[in-house]
Amino acid sequence: MATTQYYGTGRRKTSTARVFLRPGSGTLTINAKPVEASFPTESQRLTIRQPLVVTETLERFDVLATTAGGGVVGQAGALRLGIARALVEFDEELRAPLRKAGLLTRDPRAKERKKYGLAGARKRFQFSKR
Repeated sequence: MATTQYYGTGRRKTSTARVFLRPGSGTLTINAKPVEASFPTESQRLTIRQPLVVTETLERFDVLATTAGGGVVGQAGALRLGIARALVEFDEELRAPLRKAGLLTRDPRAKERKKYGLAGARKRFQFSKR
């Protein structure tokens, strides 16, 4: 017998998260490790749990996720979006509160590319008149 699970993909900056929600007690497992091992700061863990807190489903689901690319902050944002999308797949009624909290919108901000003739994306080299 296959267990019921709900899937959501999240992306932020260059990070990607594949999230599976399964009925359970509320454990978060990321890359086969507990969430505390992958995300050391409390603010990142709060970001990840935000969709579950908004929909009051924190104790109802176990979260199994794999993350790749980017850094810890980008991965936390990707997980947040992935969890929110999986919750909508579980129950379409949760779309309104998640949308209102801004958790279903993909953050489009990414690193701007470096341009030729400049020190970075926008920074210029020091100008010398003589």
